[in-house]
Amino acid sequence: MLSRFLLLGRDPVRANGPVPSFSKSDWEQADPARIRDALAASQRKPGGGWVVLDGSDTFTDRPRRLTVNGREWVAWRCASGVQVAPEACPHMGARLSEGHVDPEGRIVCPWHGLKLGRTEASDGTHQGWKPLRTFDDGVLVWARLDRLCVEGETPSERPYLPVRPARFIAGVIRTEARCSPADVIQNRLDPWHGAHFHPHSFGRLSVLSQTDDAITVRVVYRIAGPIGMEVDARFDCPDPRTIVMTIVGGDGLGSVVETHASPIDEHRTAIIEATLASSDRPLAMPIMWALQRAFRPLIEARARKLWVEDAAYCERLAELRDAR
Repeated sequence: MLSRFLLLGRDPVRANGPVPSFSKSDWEQADPARIRDALAASQRKPGGGWVVLDGSDTFTDRPRRLTVNGREWVAWRCASGVQVAPEACPHMGARLSEGHVDPEGRIVCPWHGLKLGRTEASDGTHQGWKPLRTFDDGVLVWARLDRLCVEGETPSERPYLPVRPARFIAGVIRTEARCSPADVIQNRLDPWHGAHFHPHSFGRLSVLSQTDDAITVRVVYRIAGPIGMEVDARFDCPDPRTIVMTIVGGDGLGSVVETHASPIDEHRTAIIEATLASSDRPLAMPIMWALQRAFRPLIEARARKLWVEDAAYCERLAELRDAR
């Protein structure tokens, strides 16, 4: 099996040693009880009420409608950052996403011209209409949902951000699946399915270590045909709706893939995945910066292809749970 691959880049064995010898096959190692325990541990982590909405550069001064956690919101960018507020105008219920943003950064209702922003919400005139707290980390935009805090999460001033490389090229995708956020996290806590379910992208995958808090794997990413690159990657959850893969051995050291699962409604979840590609090789980052216009679409296309299949995996988990 090993001879079928032509591996490029650094050998991760130098950093983390050889793969442990396992007598069990992948299906035996993928113990459902252990995966459920790891998922339960992730759901006990603090979330602060924060969810990811989408990539930072998808928000402009053109109002955008979003459904998050069963409610409709309008989002727009102004000089003070991204604003997210109830979609219905507090006057007569018009869709604010069909309005426009004025030069002062306020959203203007399309029906009667009511102008709304943080100042108008704070003066008490429009009870019930209030922008959410937001956070733009430069790659993704987050919003804090009070309902999640009411349901048991202690609100935090900022989201629990994962560790990122100092310099990177970012690609962000957003897709949806008929499942819960926990199904998305469970998918990523089952790395054993990788080479079987995604043979076009992964040549082989072996688990190096696993605890309830993290799983480390050695995986061959296919570049083209038998040509691949082998790296060690660690999966861990900084909050209940996020799982992060970090390259800890081989080329691309420090690169991360952040998978964020945000509830749309009772049956649907938005999956926002940010790939932050980096390298510690002296010449690699300048080359990546020079080619980022071509590099970023490739990153995003690969992620979208994987999530067509992984969304089906997540939806199957939801079907099985609903059938019980």
